[in-house]
Amino acid sequence: MARPRSRRGRALAAGGAAALVLAAYTVQAARPTVSAARQAGPCAVDKQSDVPDRMRDGTVLMADVYKPRTSEKVPVVLMRTQYGKNGPPNQPNRFLSPAWLAAQCYIVVVEDVRGQYASKGTFYEFHQDLDDGYDSVEWAARLPGSNGRVGMYGSSYVGATQWLAAQKLPPSLKTIVPMNTSSDYFEGWTYEGGAFRLGFVENWSMETIVPSAAANRGDTALAEQLKKDYLDIAKWMTYRPYRKFPPYKPEDPRVAPYFFDWIEHSTNDRYWSEIAPERHHSRIKLPVLHLEGWYDSFLDGGIRNFTGMTANGGSPEARAGQRLVIGPWDHQTWSRVPKERYVPAPMLSAIGPAGDYPLDEVMVAWYDHFLKGRGNGVSNGRPTVDYFEMGSNVWRRSPSWPLPGTRYTKYYLASEGHAASILGDGRLTTERPGSGPGSGPASGQKPDRYTYDPRNPVPSVGGHSCCENRGGQQGPYDQQTVEARPDVLVYTSPELTADTHVTGPISVELYASSSARDTDWTAKLVDVAPDGTARNLNNGILRASFRESSTRPTPIRPGKVYKYTIKIWPTSNLFKAGHRIRLDISSSDFPQYAPNPNTGEKFGQSARVRTAHQTVLHDARHPSSVTLPVVPADQVGPAYSKIPVTGLR
Repeated sequence: MARPRSRRGRALAAGGAAALVLAAYTVQAARPTVSAARQAGPCAVDKQSDVPDRMRDGTVLMADVYKPRTSEKVPVVLMRTQYGKNGPPNQPNRFLSPAWLAAQCYIVVVEDVRGQYASKGTFYEFHQDLDDGYDSVEWAARLPGSNGRVGMYGSSYVGATQWLAAQKLPPSLKTIVPMNTSSDYFEGWTYEGGAFRLGFVENWSMETIVPSAAANRGDTALAEQLKKDYLDIAKWMTYRPYRKFPPYKPEDPRVAPYFFDWIEHSTNDRYWSEIAPERHHSRIKLPVLHLEGWYDSFLDGGIRNFTGMTANGGSPEARAGQRLVIGPWDHQTWSRVPKERYVPAPMLSAIGPAGDYPLDEVMVAWYDHFLKGRGNGVSNGRPTVDYFEMGSNVWRRSPSWPLPGTRYTKYYLASEGHAASILGDGRLTTERPGSGPGSGPASGQKPDRYTYDPRNPVPSVGGHSCCENRGGQQGPYDQQTVEARPDVLVYTSPELTADTHVTGPISVELYASSSARDTDWTAKLVDVAPDGTARNLNNGILRASFRESSTRPTPIRPGKVYKYTIKIWPTSNLFKAGHRIRLDISSSDFPQYAPNPNTGEKFGQSARVRTAHQTVLHDARHPSSVTLPVVPADQVGPAYSKIPVTGLR
């Protein structure tokens, strides 16, 4: 089993390299048949609970097995989850039930990962799911009634368990269907542009994996205390230093050693590289159905998995067998309806049924094709992208990502030195600074300045965060209250005279200086309606010391101008005629990201903070800009009110 590189991780990881032992599948007395209403398929289904799956080191994991009543040998679909095998996500917020999938004549296995819920062993995030994933796939392939072909499915971390298993190349694994998951667990999961993804990491871990692991090892008192602490998550997200985070008992390595390892490994070092799926695309020979959302917390990594497998997959069949779906969804729900404590952004809910996608039907058709060999047209022998264009609120299809015919168009920042807040004079223009007549200091080239105080960070209002409302809003929201702050620079284009399709990756080139030895730069792309409503499309961040490398960050010299390239995560939006394009620049986005203390000290080790004085330049020598992927109207392709499940052309 792969061993974590950290001291804490090595201490807790299960050791040994015993030969793989396949647990016997004992036929038990049949449980009551799953209700016909939940089946809705050709096969009746029986469920067996707590079926043992023995790992190579002897640790026993527990799985529930949903078995169709059929004399034919059928494929297996495996879900490996850290959120409890008794509660895999169901509609209207995720998939239909495992019983429904089994009723399509598949053996469905839902397994608790090591150290969670019914499974034995000690839980440690990511690293243990490499070998455990391999062993579980091969065990599932040998279950009675299996034809030896295995697929996987699941969302978020349950998507990560698919990619981690795929990295180990289990021979029985034939396809995976990862949803809302990443290609790298440093960049775009735990950190982004060098900044710690505070609102996601603390919120998610405190609500789910830390208390459930405590309950698994019998520490009921701690599990209950963590539930109480979670009710005060807003308070805990202001706590520094992170290496001493009190709810996770840093003095007790049993509680959450992985969290403190994430703080310690604040650069993209070997701890992260050995579990990064995108570094293994060239070895993976699987067709993959990738499912993502425009406001998902792992959107960028999901797209990188698609483009990486398309370009570098381990076989021609793998490179051709990639299909990407991106809908108007955040991380929590694709139905855009309220769920328990979670209320989706009203702007997402307003899209209505137009944003629906036949997820379950496409997934079954995918398995029918790649596990049962049916020629149903769900894959046409070349990559396919189904994406929802916001603004027009229609589905579209492309043979590649980015879209063919994309024209990367620069919009330059300009102001008379007063772009701070929505009340200022910041502008976006397609004219490069100094390129026109009368382009002196009075023509939009004066630098803009603001003060960034980590004790009063810019609040997160929507964005690609995760996961519950206590950790901050997700999705699109009106940004006007945020844009009223004096520490937010606002640059807005003139009203558009024609509809403008923007779909693809977005980048900002920012020329800026700071009084600090390290600081952050944030960027946000916004669609401004004629009534002033400012809808965020996506955002990005860059820690100044990470401007050249995520493995070897270097401090900046106070007062020196540097060129920063900030990645705004992709989007697809129709900017309608009469709307305006806006770019917001600042230095914080809290609690989505941990505020940079501006001290230049190693991340997470200190509670000290300093105020930084920031300067953004946009003159002839320093042409700050945002590059948008503009797709000409004649290149956009046909619109679909509903995407067809099969029959791709």
